[in-house]
Amino acid sequence: MAQKYQSEWSQKISTKEQFQIMKRLFGYTKRYKKQFIGAIIAAAGLATINILLPRLLQVFMDRYLTKQTATTQILLGVAGLYALGVILKAITQFAQSFLFGMGSERAMEDVRRDLFRQLHRLGMRYFDQTPAGSIVSRVTNDTMTLIDYWNVFLSLLVGSFSIISAFIAMWLLSPKIALATAGFLPILLVIIWYYSSYSAKVYRHMREKLSQLNTKLNESIEGITIIQQFRQEKRLTAEFESVNEDYLKTREAMIRTNSLLLAPVVNLLYTLALVVVLSLFGLTALHSFVAAGLVYAFTTYVSNFFNPMTNMMDLLSSLQDGMVAGRRIFRILDQTEFAPAQDTDAASQITDGRVEFKHVSFSYDGKHEILHDISFIVEPGQTVALVGHTGSGKSSIINVMMRFYEFYEGEILIDGQDIRSFQTAELRRKMGLVLQDAFMFYGDIASNIRLFNDEITDEQIQAAAEFVQADEFIKELPGQYHARVIEGGAQFSSGQRQLLSFARTLVTNPKILVLDEATANIDTETESVIQTGLARLRQGRTSIAIAHRLSTIRDAELILVLDQGQIVERGNHDSLVAQKGRYYEMYQLQNGQSGL
Repeated sequence: MAQKYQSEWSQKISTKEQFQIMKRLFGYTKRYKKQFIGAIIAAAGLATINILLPRLLQVFMDRYLTKQTATTQILLGVAGLYALGVILKAITQFAQSFLFGMGSERAMEDVRRDLFRQLHRLGMRYFDQTPAGSIVSRVTNDTMTLIDYWNVFLSLLVGSFSIISAFIAMWLLSPKIALATAGFLPILLVIIWYYSSYSAKVYRHMREKLSQLNTKLNESIEGITIIQQFRQEKRLTAEFESVNEDYLKTREAMIRTNSLLLAPVVNLLYTLALVVVLSLFGLTALHSFVAAGLVYAFTTYVSNFFNPMTNMMDLLSSLQDGMVAGRRIFRILDQTEFAPAQDTDAASQITDGRVEFKHVSFSYDGKHEILHDISFIVEPGQTVALVGHTGSGKSSIINVMMRFYEFYEGEILIDGQDIRSFQTAELRRKMGLVLQDAFMFYGDIASNIRLFNDEITDEQIQAAAEFVQADEFIKELPGQYHARVIEGGAQFSSGQRQLLSFARTLVTNPKILVLDEATANIDTETESVIQTGLARLRQGRTSIAIAHRLSTIRDAELILVLDQGQIVERGNHDSLVAQKGRYYEMYQLQNGQSGL
């Protein structure tokens, strides 16, 4: 039986790994230590103010109210001091929240920036193996989770300051009663330990079920057309209801845990501590005088002693969230599946565009060979076409030549030099790639052809569009070359998007042109329009074309027929047809001829 997949939310993180994650996450806060230190100082100031305000009222009550000696001047003075203290407390709270918040936001942005840079360094292999939705979630949701994670430590710090300052204040008023109050602290620590261990387990299960719920929801939305077409609504609804019910049960378990172990337990202990404090003051009052202000101040400090506990315990779930998010983030940052590296002293220039494969073999996973002993030469100005059934290795040849993947055996030479001896920028400038699916970016037509290369002029953009005959539909658009393009270019037909993709490639004037089934999504009428343009585009350029429509590559100087990663036939169109082999069979099938 296949092992059931477990998401990272359901996996327990060891203590050692938690420490490592914490250390690395706090490494991002070092650049903003001034903000964080300022927030800590503000937290200490806030704890001090919380001690002084009750003390001020205690002195006022014991010295003036009980003795009835308070004058208007004293009343106004005490009121003014208390108001000033409240204002200072508000300012300190703002400073603490603002400084820590800004430090956390900037540290989070640094994490997100590092993630984005790392993703652009990774090779295509990583993106083949990792769902795009998971990557987006880590860059957006997981980095946002770090804000709450860092806030946990601020709350723990503020709570610690409040507890320590409250105990010191109680000790100064009555050491004996302060010790009695502190006796409840071990009980609280045991409850916190139990809550953190139990709630972490419940919380992991809850997040696991939420992950399953989101997956099921995403699948249902993306596949809604198929679901309705095959009348799968009832089945999908039942599956969603089952997952939703499981999630509800975990939520109920979390609610029960919080309802029992958060505010109720802390409030119960606070009430018991208050009873003990008042009882001890009552016993003292049997044989000596106890000032009312003293009782007021002490009970206020007892409240300051217990109040932070609920908030600190409530935030422990965010600590778990941050640990899982941190692990997911660092798994990307620690990835070594980088794009193939060029030689450190690479400085060669592509001048003629001669391409040669010499006994090249390649595997995506290092185990199953996709290309085996591929050898061919494309002279400058020639066109080589790659044909074959799906999975025969056509796109793999393009992938290794474009340096999207690293090949492990053989050589790829350009102008007689190893492909690794060229800088990546040189390869990208001199090698133009047109894919089957043309992706358009949000912006306008000019920016999609220029692709933010400021060296390309408007005249060059227009010339490239005219060359591939894309200007015919561009000139009919409002704004023409500045017409708005929505994400993906959804307002254009597949053929129009492909024409823009041709113009985008042509405008850089590449020496080597790679066409990966570039006309597959273009209708017959549009294809006939651009074939002349493509013929002119290939003039003076080395061209390598993958094609399913064999009619588009009849004029190629060399056609390579691939099967299971090997070249099984080679020659031009006429010679391959005369051989009556695999190419001949494919050609006959596409032309609707049954006789062989």
